[in-house]
Amino acid sequence: MRERRRRDSSVAITHNEDESQAVLEGLELIEAKSMIKQDDVVVITPNWVKKMLPPSGVVVGNETLKTLLKYIKSCQPKRIVVASGSGGGDTKEVMKNGGFDEVLAEEGIEFIDLNEGPFITMELNHQRPHSTKLNRIFQEMTVLISFTQLKIHEEATISGAIKNIALSWPPSSEHGTPKKNTGIHDNLHDFIVAMAEVMPIDLSVVSANPVMVGTGPAKGIARHTGFVITGTDAVSVDTVGARFLGFKPQAVRYLFEAGRRGIGQNDILKMNLYGIPLIQAEKAFSQSVYGCEASVDAD
Repeated sequence: MRERRRRDSSVAITHNEDESQAVLEGLELIEAKSMIKQDDVVVITPNWVKKMLPPSGVVVGNETLKTLLKYIKSCQPKRIVVASGSGGGDTKEVMKNGGFDEVLAEEGIEFIDLNEGPFITMELNHQRPHSTKLNRIFQEMTVLISFTQLKIHEEATISGAIKNIALSWPPSSEHGTPKKNTGIHDNLHDFIVAMAEVMPIDLSVVSANPVMVGTGPAKGIARHTGFVITGTDAVSVDTVGARFLGFKPQAVRYLFEAGRRGIGQNDILKMNLYGIPLIQAEKAFSQSVYGCEASVDAD
C-alpha cells in the first residue's frame, strides 16, 4: 500500500465562527498546499451519511466544501474527484438535499458514488468481513482527503476523519443500507482499523462547527463551537477531536489500536501542534457546548 503523502503528524487547531475561514487557516498552518502536485489525482470524501441538512451536524457544510474545493483547485492537480457513499440512503439524494450537487456543478468537479461500481476487491486484516469491494477510483487516487464533522458515536465512541473513510467507501450494494449486512458493525472498531491500514488518509479536515454531542451519528445535538481540526495524520487529528469530547485515545479503541499498529500517532506529545493550544481549545470547546470549562488534563 502507498504511504501517506507526509509522514509527520502535524495538526492545526483553529477557531472562527466562519467555518470556511477556520478551514483555510488550518490548511495554511500545516502547509497543505505543499502536499499536492500537478500530477496528483485528489479524492475528497465528505461525510454525506444521511439525507439531512448541514446545520444538523450530520453532514458537512456545503459552503465549506466549496471553499475546500477552491483551495485544492488552486494547487492545480491533474484531477479532482468528490467521492462519497452514503450509509443511510441514496448518495445522490443526500447530495441534492444538502445543495452539494450545485456546489460540484459550480466548481466543475467530478463526482463518484462509492456505493456504485466498477469495483475492485480489497482484502482486510479483519475476520468478518475479511474483504470489501471498493470503487476503482481507489487504484487511481494519489491523495485522499477526509472532510467530516466531529461527532460522538453510539458505537465507535467518536466519529472523525478515520471513520468517515472507513464507512463511506464500502459500498451499500455489498453491505446494505445501513452498511451492516456483512458484519461491519459486529466489531466496528477493528473494522475501522482494518480500513485505515489499507486506506492512508493524506489530509484530514474535521469540523466542530457544528459538533454533534449527546449521541450520534445522526440523532445527537448540534452545537456550534467555531473549531476546526486539520492535519496530515488522521490518527492525530481524531485524537485531538476525541480530547475535545473528553476522551483520551485509550477510551476510543480504534484510536488506541491504530496507534499501536503504527498507522498514525496518538500521543499528543509526539505531534506537531499548531494554532490554538490544545488545553485552551478544549476549555473553550466545552464552554461552547456545555457552558463550563473542562479539559482532559486539567488540574
